[in-house]
Amino acid sequence: MVNAKKMSSNCLVCKGESAEKYTPFCSKRCADVDLSRWLGGGYRIPSEERPIGIADDDEIM
Repeated sequence: MVNAKKMSSNCLVCKGESAEKYTPFCSKRCADVDLSRWLGGGYRIPSEERPIGIADDDEIM
């Protein structure tokens, strides 16, 4: 039988070593920072679409 080594990865927020309990993060704090980024719109896919409710002929002041 081959011994499988546990792959260590880096925290997605601070780049420190991730902890098994909070994978893929190193702590609850980093997990909360990531969640805040998601909820605040920090992670977005760029798009050519306009937000709902804005027509092409609406004038932006």
